[in-house]
Amino acid sequence: MSSEKSSVMWFRRDLRVRDNPALLAALEEGTVTALFVLDPALWKGAGPARRAWLSANVLALAERIPLSVHLGDPREVVPRVADGRRVHVCAETTPYGRRRDDAIGSQVDLVPTGSPYAVGPGLVRNGSGGAYQVFSAFARAWREHGWPEPAHTPRSPDLAPADSDQRALDMMEAAVADAPFDLPGAGEDAAWRRWREFRDGGLEDYPTERDRPDHDGTSRLSAYLHLGVLHPRSLLADIDTGSTWATEIAWREFYADVLWHEPASAWHDLKPTLEGMRYDDPEDAIEAWRTGTTGYPIVDAGMRQLLHSGWMHNRLRMITASFLTKDLHVWWPVGARHFLDLLIDGDVASNNHGWQWVAGTGTDASPYFRVFNPITQGLKFDPQGDYVRRWVPELAHLPGKAAHEPWKSDVGYEHDYPRRIVDHADERTEALERYRAARA
Repeated sequence: MSSEKSSVMWFRRDLRVRDNPALLAALEEGTVTALFVLDPALWKGAGPARRAWLSANVLALAERIPLSVHLGDPREVVPRVADGRRVHVCAETTPYGRRRDDAIGSQVDLVPTGSPYAVGPGLVRNGSGGAYQVFSAFARAWREHGWPEPAHTPRSPDLAPADSDQRALDMMEAAVADAPFDLPGAGEDAAWRRWREFRDGGLEDYPTERDRPDHDGTSRLSAYLHLGVLHPRSLLADIDTGSTWATEIAWREFYADVLWHEPASAWHDLKPTLEGMRYDDPEDAIEAWRTGTTGYPIVDAGMRQLLHSGWMHNRLRMITASFLTKDLHVWWPVGARHFLDLLIDGDVASNNHGWQWVAGTGTDASPYFRVFNPITQGLKFDPQGDYVRRWVPELAHLPGKAAHEPWKSDVGYEHDYPRRIVDHADERTEALERYRAARA
């Protein structure tokens, strides 16, 4: 029923109660109907791991507050539930979300407050009023711009009883039950526990540990940030904003800003420099890459970590992306789509612009010479081979750094580890020749 003293809070990428300005704005109007809409378009496009992670966090929020979960096109569901009331949201910034909100905003009074970022995309401008093209300049301006203090947590919020669509709840519960692997703890409490563990035990060593996939040196918070279970502003309030870890938050905000200004860059080259690039479509090699059977141990370890955990260490994201684009000469969206199918932290801005950074079509001014050598990368960042042995059991018998070069061992292939599908040196030469031709 509509009421002058009630409103709707539509949760999307802000699945939390703490530090949620949109929820506070809704509560100022009286009783709030808390709503989540299970969008079939997004559900269909996600793999089982992503569906399970989303579902686990929505259900965790529903245990915390009376959350009405509905199934259907938000353009139909939201106006129906609103029934003339104002609808409060955390502003969406992706191309799909902006189009959807524009359509819904023509039907209801949609009130955006805040965004999933410390500084909303589009707010950091250069001296000419335009967007920053280079990360270092953006990061300086981002810090100078600053952000608000975390919003307070409402005590005993006035929320209407939940009125959920049982089909939606059943779909989510089934998704969690069918998760392809054990998920991290879902919900705000689990996210805050992980943050405190990292802040107190890993933040100090992060600058040196962050590139070591064989160690647990990263925060593992990306999956929570992706769904807004935590807000980056809350975390930045806890630390030195000049720290290396804060710079990683700035990278996330930079890529969101790039996508805001250039929506087409979600699936097309941001810069036209390589429009004439010649790409291949080697189906068998792409499948070997996807399944972690390329014959390059560090690449295969990363791809298997993705398959079996829905997450991959950031150093490995760069190594595996370089292998697909530079060694196999495949256009980056092929890899970006695969990552988004599997990553529980899969964010279109960070993921796709990260891929373009590696491929040389994105924000980096000098992509020409960057071709990651999977052997030297493995030896440098997994020096004792522990990461490789963890994810590639066929190489578990090889001690130390020998795990990175099984072709040098008389027993390297005795457990049926695959042979290398390409020669890296040859493909590096080919990649550079193609880059030179495209740039010319």
